[in-house]
Amino acid sequence: NKEMMQARRLFLNTDHYQPLRDAVIAQLQQHLPEQAQQLLDIGCGEGYYTSEFEQLHSQYPELQIHGLDISKVAVKYAAKRYHNCHFCVASSHRLPFADDFLDGVVRIYAPCKGEELYRTIKAEGILVAVTPAPRHLYQLKELIYSDVHLHDVPPEDIDGFELIVDDNLHYDMTLNGEEASALMQMTPFAWKTSEAVWQQLKAAQNFHCEADFAIRVYKKHSNKA
Repeated sequence: NKEMMQARRLFLNTDHYQPLRDAVIAQLQQHLPEQAQQLLDIGCGEGYYTSEFEQLHSQYPELQIHGLDISKVAVKYAAKRYHNCHFCVASSHRLPFADDFLDGVVRIYAPCKGEELYRTIKAEGILVAVTPAPRHLYQLKELIYSDVHLHDVPPEDIDGFELIVDDNLHYDMTLNGEEASALMQMTPFAWKTSEAVWQQLKAAQNFHCEADFAIRVYKKHSNKA
């Protein structure tokens, strides 16, 4: 969806999600294997997160950074903009990598079969998974739903992996009208938004909204039980 991609680009370029980017990089710095050479960002989009993983080169000089997305348009944009990363168009359910090839995988909101993660990640390699936590974008949801229910999102049980970090990142954002509208456009509930709400968001000068993320790190066992 072209409108959603433009909204995503606009919002991410404001760096309201910079704290999330920093938090993911911190987990990679702490948990990637010492001699890590291959890192994959699944569902990379236009490379907002992927491109910043270059910071890891000081600690992992041999690291090759890959971005994968099913959107040809997004990957084309990323490849033109970020020349030090390798981007490809592919499904996250059938990763175009050899067995035991990857030292680490980052998965921000993106789906992927556990079997594919197990197949492609080396023993002692890691998965950093980010999902929305209960209060994520609560104030946007309040504009649409009369009663907003908070749902805990328990960690996945991924066969062959051990959960080693179960963390939360929560902070407040203050958005102008353009940013608030772009953020709403990025969400799965944008299609439910009434014209009155769109106008309310566009007119906003200081729209306060929570960001709330669950950040989990999984480590692949040496041998599958």
